[in-house]
Amino acid sequence: MSATAYSLLGFVTWTLLLLIWMEILRTNLVVSGRVPANGFAPDNAGLSPFLQRLARAHANCIEGLPIFGGLMALAMMSSRASITDPLAYWLLGARLVQSAIHLTSTSPTAVKARFSAFAVQMAIGLYWAIKLLAS
Repeated sequence: MSATAYSLLGFVTWTLLLLIWMEILRTNLVVSGRVPANGFAPDNAGLSPFLQRLARAHANCIEGLPIFGGLMALAMMSSRASITDPLAYWLLGARLVQSAIHLTSTSPTAVKARFSAFAVQMAIGLYWAIKLLAS
């Protein structure tokens, strides 16, 4: 598999792992009787700050996957992964860093660092889009 394929798989897997983690924690809350099964808001409002950050980190992945994953898929389907391969692991790394920061802190410094990781992804995505359009 190409770097693009591995990165896309990594992005999807990371998104899935965040979802599984969130659902394990939610299941524990339901089984322990602390929250009714129908007592969850999509953003985990009313629950612990960590669960709220976990829901948002997962949502960020879901929001970015069609854009960044779409560009990677398009590159592979059109046999132009050579455009995305050089930066594919950088994109995945920036996504993982963004999520990790989101899970650990909401301090002003952390928010700036998290945005920086997202900005890296946006820059890579824009670069890929331009290169794919031009090729």
